Amino acid sequence: MASLLLSKPSSLSTSFLPTKPFFHGNAKNRKTYCATFKGPRCAVDTPHEGNVQKFSRLRVWDPYKRLGITRDASEEEIWGSRNFLLQQYAGHEKSEESIEAAFEKILMASYQHRKKTKINLKSKLKKKVEESPPWVKNLLNFVELPPTDVIFRRLFLFAFMGGWSIMNSAEGGPAFQVAVSLAACIYFLNEKTKSLGRAFIIGFGALVTGWICGSLLVPNIPSVILHPTWTLELLTSLVVYFFLFLGCTFLK
Repeated sequence: MASLLLSKPSSLSTSFLPTKPFFHGNAKNRKTYCATFKGPRCAVDTPHEGNVQKFSRLRVWDPYKRLGITRDASEEEIWGSRNFLLQQYAGHEKSEESIEAAFEKILMASYQHRKKTKINLKSKLKKKVEESPPWVKNLLNFVELPPTDVIFRRLFLFAFMGGWSIMNSAEGGPAFQVAVSLAACIYFLNEKTKSLGRAFIIGFGALVTGWICGSLLVPNIPSVILHPTWTLELLTSLVVYFFLFLGCTFLK
């Protein structure tokens, strides 16, 4: 058998190698034809998913059910479900796309709901203002809503003055803290209105209004819930701080 294979090597090459080119026609118009060789396809070349786990709710239409959460789920629960599922089905492209699509639908629906609620609230408030009496409209012309960071900064300042007054209640009255708070109120109003006279009027008005309201309100508070060292002057000053905060923050 070996001698036959060695004596006829062409028998091995003809079955695997391409055939020799052959010619057709005369010498000038010769066309070369050559057979092409195609090797066997390997199993590695064929696309396959292997052992990658497939998302079981891939075809579920409801995005909430697809992520396995309820409609009243919090934002943390939505993000947690999305990250968990992406980690569990990592490597399966269709599963990842389905999870991301459901997550984006939920976020878009939440954004549209918040936007719609905000618009409805503004329209309702505007309608209430338009239907209010003339004196209410004139009063609202003196009120404005500043940015949130401005509100919190001024609230912190007057809360600090209140805490300072409480800490020094055993040593003396809060006259110095009230004076500093009044000066801060006038400064903020002058910065906003660009009129020092108007700032003085609003600042002293807030001081007097707060002192009158405190003098009427504080005596009606049961002494059981008050600290023994808290005097009438101290409690009245706390009411004054609140009115100074309102005056320099929301009045214009």
